[in-house]
Amino acid sequence: MDETDVEQVTLALLDAATDKDTEVQEQVRKSMLTLGKQQPDRVLAMCQDYLLKHPKLVVTHRVVILQTIELIVGCRIEEISYPRIKSIISLASDEMTRSKDVIPDWQQAASNILVAVGNKHINDIMEEILSKFQPGLLPHFFVVQTLANLSDSNVYGMVPFLNAILGTMLPMLSMAKHDNMKWVFSSALCHFSDSILEYLANLDKAPDPTVRKDTFSSEIHAAFDILFNNWLQSRESKLRLTVAEAVGSMCHLMASDKLEEQIPKLIPAILSLYKKNNEHYVISKSLCQVLDASVNMGSRVLETQLDSLLFALHQQVSAPVDYSNPPTIKNHNEVLRCFSLLANSFPDRLVLFVLQKLENSNERSRVGSLSVLRHLINSSTSTMESKKLLILASIRQPMADHSNKVKKHVIQVISAMAHHGYLELEGGELLVRFIVQHCALHDTYQRDHRPTDPEEVSNEALRTMCDNTLHLLTTTVGRLADVLWPKLLYYLTPSQYSNATTPLCKSLIVLGTKKKSNQEPSFNIDFTREVNLPSPQTLMVRLMVNAAFPFNSRGHGAPSLSLLHILSVNIHPNTETLWEKEIPPLLSVLEESTAESLDKKHWNEKLLKLLSKTLSAIDDDKWVCQLAAEATRYLSTYNNALEEKSFLYRCIGVTLQQCFNKEVVKKQLQEILLAARHNDAVEREGVAMGVGLCANSHLEGTLAKLDEFGKSDAFKKSPSIFNLLKERNDVEVEKVKSTLILCYGQVALNAPPEKILNRIDQDILRCISKHFNTKDLTMKLSLIQSVGLIAKAISECVKKQGYVFSRKQELINVMLDFIKAEPADSLRTPVRHLVMTTCANLMPLEPALSENESFDLLKVCVNSVFCLPPETHTPEKTKEEEILDPKQRKALYKDTLTALQELLKSVLAKDPTPDGLQSVFKHIESWLSSRHDHERERAVTATAHLLAYYLDNLTVKNMVSFHNLGALLGRLSPRCSDPHPAVRMAAVDCIYTLLYMQLRYEGFSLDYKDEAVDSLLPLKDQLENPDHSVLYRTCSDLTKVMSKRLPQQQLTTLVFMLFEGLVDSQTNCCRASSVILNTLLKNRGGGLQELVPEMLEVLHVRLQSITEEQVRVAAGQTVLILASQHLQTVVSTLVNQPLPYDGWTSEMWMALGADPIVAKQIIEMVMEKLLIMAPYVDQKESMIRGGTTKVATNQPLAMTCGLKELLLNGQSQEPAVSLFPQLFSCLTVRLGASIGVSAPKDNNTKQAASVHVAGVAAEALRILLARAQLDEVMNRMDEDKAWDAIKEPNTHITGVTLLARAMSKHAGPRLPSIVECLCPSLNNIYECQRITVTAFFSELLNHHVVTELMLIDVLMNNMMERISDPCCTVRMLAVRGLGNIAVGSPEKVNKYAKELLAAMSSGMEEKDDPGKLITLEAMSGLSKVLLYLDKKNVHLLVVYIFMKIKPFLESENDEIRCASIHLMGNLSKFGSGEPVFKDQIHNVLVSLLLHLVDPNPHVVKACKYAMRVCAPVVGSEQITTMFQNHLLDDKSLHYGEFINDLTKYLIQDFPGMLNFYHISVIQFFKSNWPEVRAGAAMFIGFLLGNLPEEHFSHLNMGTITKGLVMLLQDPDPVVRVKAAEAMGRFH
Repeated sequence: MDETDVEQVTLALLDAATDKDTEVQEQVRKSMLTLGKQQPDRVLAMCQDYLLKHPKLVVTHRVVILQTIELIVGCRIEEISYPRIKSIISLASDEMTRSKDVIPDWQQAASNILVAVGNKHINDIMEEILSKFQPGLLPHFFVVQTLANLSDSNVYGMVPFLNAILGTMLPMLSMAKHDNMKWVFSSALCHFSDSILEYLANLDKAPDPTVRKDTFSSEIHAAFDILFNNWLQSRESKLRLTVAEAVGSMCHLMASDKLEEQIPKLIPAILSLYKKNNEHYVISKSLCQVLDASVNMGSRVLETQLDSLLFALHQQVSAPVDYSNPPTIKNHNEVLRCFSLLANSFPDRLVLFVLQKLENSNERSRVGSLSVLRHLINSSTSTMESKKLLILASIRQPMADHSNKVKKHVIQVISAMAHHGYLELEGGELLVRFIVQHCALHDTYQRDHRPTDPEEVSNEALRTMCDNTLHLLTTTVGRLADVLWPKLLYYLTPSQYSNATTPLCKSLIVLGTKKKSNQEPSFNIDFTREVNLPSPQTLMVRLMVNAAFPFNSRGHGAPSLSLLHILSVNIHPNTETLWEKEIPPLLSVLEESTAESLDKKHWNEKLLKLLSKTLSAIDDDKWVCQLAAEATRYLSTYNNALEEKSFLYRCIGVTLQQCFNKEVVKKQLQEILLAARHNDAVEREGVAMGVGLCANSHLEGTLAKLDEFGKSDAFKKSPSIFNLLKERNDVEVEKVKSTLILCYGQVALNAPPEKILNRIDQDILRCISKHFNTKDLTMKLSLIQSVGLIAKAISECVKKQGYVFSRKQELINVMLDFIKAEPADSLRTPVRHLVMTTCANLMPLEPALSENESFDLLKVCVNSVFCLPPETHTPEKTKEEEILDPKQRKALYKDTLTALQELLKSVLAKDPTPDGLQSVFKHIESWLSSRHDHERERAVTATAHLLAYYLDNLTVKNMVSFHNLGALLGRLSPRCSDPHPAVRMAAVDCIYTLLYMQLRYEGFSLDYKDEAVDSLLPLKDQLENPDHSVLYRTCSDLTKVMSKRLPQQQLTTLVFMLFEGLVDSQTNCCRASSVILNTLLKNRGGGLQELVPEMLEVLHVRLQSITEEQVRVAAGQTVLILASQHLQTVVSTLVNQPLPYDGWTSEMWMALGADPIVAKQIIEMVMEKLLIMAPYVDQKESMIRGGTTKVATNQPLAMTCGLKELLLNGQSQEPAVSLFPQLFSCLTVRLGASIGVSAPKDNNTKQAASVHVAGVAAEALRILLARAQLDEVMNRMDEDKAWDAIKEPNTHITGVTLLARAMSKHAGPRLPSIVECLCPSLNNIYECQRITVTAFFSELLNHHVVTELMLIDVLMNNMMERISDPCCTVRMLAVRGLGNIAVGSPEKVNKYAKELLAAMSSGMEEKDDPGKLITLEAMSGLSKVLLYLDKKNVHLLVVYIFMKIKPFLESENDEIRCASIHLMGNLSKFGSGEPVFKDQIHNVLVSLLLHLVDPNPHVVKACKYAMRVCAPVVGSEQITTMFQNHLLDDKSLHYGEFINDLTKYLIQDFPGMLNFYHISVIQFFKSNWPEVRAGAAMFIGFLLGNLPEEHFSHLNMGTITKGLVMLLQDPDPVVRVKAAEAMGRFH
């Protein structure tokens, strides 16, 4: 290759080095580097020349070139000639120092070249640099910088020069006036010192092992003087920092005596920098080096600096560490290293200092001191041994700090202390307490609220840290076991530690288990010696109450029980066996439960049972009495946890049951009643339960105590009582009374039945009845609860002994007054259910109620319960009442409803007749069709219970008519499909019961089973989770049963009630009404003839407002029954409905499809009309513009719409299939005539109807295919999205083609009759219809099925005729059809050879062909046909066709390019062996190769195909194999590798054609497509890269170079990248 070419290319690359696109820049550099690696000398020379010739080049450009030089030198230093090295050194040196000003990028790039060369030629570099480093003259900034960098990159080469350099440099230091020079000198001294230290540390590898530290000491000291005394005081912070860094490094090289002299000045100077600079890491690092050097040489003056040092270091260590900012972390670590260095020399002073600092309450200061303390405890263990007690004493102060940040660091220090034996010492237990205290922290944040300060330590984080620390101390520090056991037990009982229970129990379990299994004597706790520990009784009570609320306090239940289990022997020796058996099953229950799933009531019962069993097992009255006393004293710790307190009362009750000392019982009851906080409902309840449980064993004593308490000062508003009540002077007397009332109720419930009856009137009711007139809600509730409990107790006892309850009526009236006073809109209290349960319990007792009293009771109770909001509704909070939690509310609702049902039954029992039933039902009836689910559910459920009760107790004495049956069924039957499942179930029960009642009234016997009615019960299962079809069947079955059993005179009532039901508040019930209606009409409509007109009228009106699909369908079925008698009228009415049809009309049409006979008549009628009526008319768009639009005619459009709706009905399948060919052809032609046609205007609104005319026809056709069960055709059409295509003008032909394709593949046998029906339409006057049919036929020819069905001749003849159609779209489709024969029936191609070739040739020359569509079809068609034509038919035309195609290869139109390339491939087999053809292939080979990167993927695919099939003709085995292996359609092609290999083969096999090839390629440098231009650049690049020297004569290098240089300025960056890449191959 000519050198000038390489130079030209290098020059172009140098010019392009600052291209605006980064990828281009990158490639330009790569190419320059590639050229540089191949020919380092020449390229370096060019770079040098370029820089010399362009002295005014912009800096960025110079920098790129200098960087290129540096890279070439870096990787080819060994191969560059010495003269070149010398000239580069001088160039770089000149570039670096040409400008006296500092221009960093440029001069740095030049400096880097010198450093790169210096790695090998250090002497030459030094010679050059030292020439610019003359004594007495201030050197250039970058000269010094370069020396510094050289000392880094080539330590062993540079250190020998350093003595001389330092000698020259020292005088210069005083000449440096500017900060930047001072900075660079300081930086250099720092680098030099580091290099010398590295050299001295590795003398074994060094070239001159005689070098010693003192070689440099005097120079370094002299330099130190200037830096330290003059420069360190600079105002420029960057300079100060660099000086400090240098001073730090230089210390190690100074003579000890000199350093000792400097320390008193040096340390204060460095410390003073902290205030002046923000970047502290460099200062700390320097300080650390100074301290290291001082400590190493055993400095004596260092101690004088200690105070100021510690003060400054402490300030540093107290600065917050930002973990996202590495310098602050590094600074922190350097400071801690300084403390370590000082600790080794001055341990006492240092520890004293840190401990004094701990006393400072400033948060940051404390955190810093704690960090140091922790560091010292962990790192300087020997030094710290004697200081342990001092540290223990001093840590107390920060322990009292309120800041969580401080606490976090305290805990870290405690953890370190624990691992180094501090906690066993006196005062260690305080540290343990500190950790436990913080295990008990409560949460800082509500959810979704997060701190803004990133350093903030939340309570949660601190608590987790303490949990982990306690666990670690328990498990990893063995010697702490006796410090923690049993002392940790102390923290279990005070309430302030309750949140720490879980971690405490876990630690104690670990310690206890270990001691127990090792049989250590210390496992047994002597509670008399361990005075600080709680007693066994208090411990047991505490852990029991914890277990009762297992998910509180971070899940303390299971750990508490497990600990109780471990402690058994320590609590009482008799518990061990019992707990071994009882506690593990309880733990299993907890394991399987969650806070939501655990049945709390049942769980508490289990624990009380465990307590009771435990006390029996202990069997020690003294112990039990002590437990009762301690538990009572312990009550006050639960004042903030009332649920727990309530449980503790019950525990005390159980304990008192087992207490045999009457005096103790009396005393504890007195204490409980006096100390209780009566203001709280939960506590009142707890006290009452406890007292009630006690009464089980001590009835007399308990009643006496209550009586005494009732008469005590507690109920007189005098000052003395308030002292008794522990100064709780806010206690209201009403609340105390409430407690007392509840106590009486609980006593009645818990006392032995045989003893209680005769005490109720005299002792219990006497004491509570005087409060009945209270207005106080609390007392009211207590009274109702108590009366309820008493009623319950009596009803239990009445079973065993007779009793007349004289105060029954009085109690019921009081109860009703309480209900009336309740708010109607909320259920916050158990007033209702307690009242109703009480009434239901009182009902059976003598004496009976009067009728009016029963009615009143019923009305008040029903309305009071049904009107309540649903149980999920959260009421507003009032002043007096707490909001109930969802579980409490659910239970309250359930109880209230159950109580009401019991009440209804008890009223009905008084009058079990239809009238009696009606009198109860009328209270419920209006609630059945409520809009609210919960109200309907309550009403239907109540009705079901009521009817079932009625039937169970029904005795028919004479033939009475059940006159309200129709009305009841009309109300209840639609509810069988209520949206609410509970309502559905209950409604079926109601109907079942009603029909059995009717049977009983008709005289059937009690045990008679009616098969029809019994079939209703299995329907309930189907209603569980119904879909509509199940609902439909169920309602239908239900109606059949009803219609069988319903007397005729009640039918009309039922039918009109059902019409009302069509607009029920619930759509599901509307559906049910419609289904029941239709079924009734089918079965018994005969008797309702006179209602038909009215029914249709009602339906028409109802349908306008019914939105529910299923109800409309049902209404349609009603219409069908009518339509089967009046077909013509119905159809003409429907056709004249306004378009588009509303849902009502559509449903009507659809309903008509349900009857095959009706449907067939309608289809035939519509096809006949569509055939003879004009599909559209041309209307002028406007008077002014002219031009016409197609507007659909009304009747055919309406019929198409109707037909579409009718076919939607699955029952229309039979007629649709029998008329399929006619209907398919009719709709296809109708579709063709609808494309681009707009809808007619509405006569009333004058607006075009919003109907998509073609869409309607397409939809009808789609539904027809579905009806004919052509699922494969449908699936294929859906996959191809053909339906969207077929109805739009621009994609209609594609859609029809897809339809024909699907029909050919999946519905072949149907085609002959379809073709026969379609042929006449090819001569239609409507062009659009001809296009549709031609498109359909054209695609049929694509499939072999037409030959099998002997349709080929018919179709070919039709296509030949269409070749001369006046419409060019039809002509194009006809050409396409002719080409398709090659795919569908290749064996017929030669039969039609002559016609085909003629048609295609004329097609390629078509003049009236605006979008070249016919040309395109002709080429594609010819491509296909050629595959099957005999050689003799084509032989003479090959070159002629080839010449015709060639111009199309570079066509702008993608499809034409694609088709022409494809056709070229297909021609190849006819030309093989013809030299003239081989020349033609070589002619277009470059074009094909470059179009392999064509932007259009189809063109790429065509190129691959054409090259594969033409490969054998090319005349090179290697190329043939390569084309056939690599150019596969589905394989991606690595174009670069492919072209690279191909150029190698072209060079080997066709050296003579290289000239032709490269000229062809260069022509593509001007291609329209950037991809192709880039490809051409690559081709040339690889051609040059692979070309042996001797072939260069074949190429016109000047043209190539010129072309590539032009491409390097292409607008497209991709092209520029490839041009630069190609240039990299010029070597």
